[in-house]
Amino acid sequence: MMGGGSMYWGRKEVSEEVKGIVVMFAWISIHDKQLQNFVDLYSSLGWNSLVSRADFLNAYYPERAMSLAFVLLNELLEELKIRACPVVFVAFSGSPKACMYKVFQIIQGTGESQLNPDGNQLVRNCVSGQIYDSSPVDFASDLNAQFALHASIRKMPGPSKLVSWIAKGVASGLDGLYLTGFESQRAEYWQNLYSSADLDVPYLILCSENDDLASYSVISNFAQCLQDIGADIKVIKWNGSPHLEHYKHYPIQYRAAVASFLEKATSVFSHRILKLGERNGMHDEISDLICDLQKAAVNSNQSLRRVALGPSDHFFLPSSAEYHNRRDSGSLQDEQRERPFSLPVPPSINAHSVLGQILFDACVPKNIEGWDIRFSGSVKGQTFSSARRPSPFLGIKSNCRSRL
Repeated sequence: MMGGGSMYWGRKEVSEEVKGIVVMFAWISIHDKQLQNFVDLYSSLGWNSLVSRADFLNAYYPERAMSLAFVLLNELLEELKIRACPVVFVAFSGSPKACMYKVFQIIQGTGESQLNPDGNQLVRNCVSGQIYDSSPVDFASDLNAQFALHASIRKMPGPSKLVSWIAKGVASGLDGLYLTGFESQRAEYWQNLYSSADLDVPYLILCSENDDLASYSVISNFAQCLQDIGADIKVIKWNGSPHLEHYKHYPIQYRAAVASFLEKATSVFSHRILKLGERNGMHDEISDLICDLQKAAVNSNQSLRRVALGPSDHFFLPSSAEYHNRRDSGSLQDEQRERPFSLPVPPSINAHSVLGQILFDACVPKNIEGWDIRFSGSVKGQTFSSARRPSPFLGIKSNCRSRL
């Protein structure tokens, strides 16, 4: 137990056959037996389950919800550091308000409690889907009394009259909270649920028209708003199942929908990791090529200086000014031919690859007459440039004579 609720592993197996982790967000409206049935369902599909069970008051006191969310994420992060795998959030009933929306605040960097930046990024990379069962619930001004007097509360151990009296007292006391800060908390709650679309993961919503707590109109509006902002969302609606009993009344359809969604979440995770790997690999390759090209160009420039200044050489590097003078004068020097030469290329550069050819052609021009290559900056994130300046060999002319 901890402030705000409890957290435990419903199933935690260390095996390569484990496909991922399901993080279940439960509230007081779900019984232990119901929750265990869901743990068994996801276990049979090859997924471990991390369960957080929020206290009843978490939905009304955000600091309690934040405390539970932070402890939950730290536990999840420790597991992902050992082996990164797809993570699917599963919310039941009012649990998004009791804990889940605070998890979104933490991993998106908008909450008062924060993980370290690397931890946040790791969790974001692994979150691959969201499932809502009889959820989300709109905590309007009269819903506290409905939950307080709901059958799930009245079935709690103890004399029924005493439990009912306590529930009514809690409901009356919470009315004062509605008059002060609850509406602003409610707006923050919905804002964070919609902002979870930034995680770029699919949604599965399981609901019923016969649900007396999670109104279908509220859920339908939630789904439509997510779809309008570009989220990948699927809604499955039944007609005869009450709150949190869709799996009990429609076990075959429920299991098939969840199994299909988990496969989709696994595919999303694999595709994301592949893209991240390609991006990191491409960045490293470009950095290495840029470093090699800088060395190659410097070596080429130094080699050309040595060759041009040698007393026994018989070719010259004309400047741009000299080139224009010869064009205008139309002298016989236009017909002179320079001896062919090749640039020394370090063997570490692979100029025959596709990326190498693109960078090599762009950075090292094949015709270097009249150009002096200079580099500034470094490889890590800084730019490098080539500048054109007058040739240091201005005025040096060749006295080549024809042997004929």
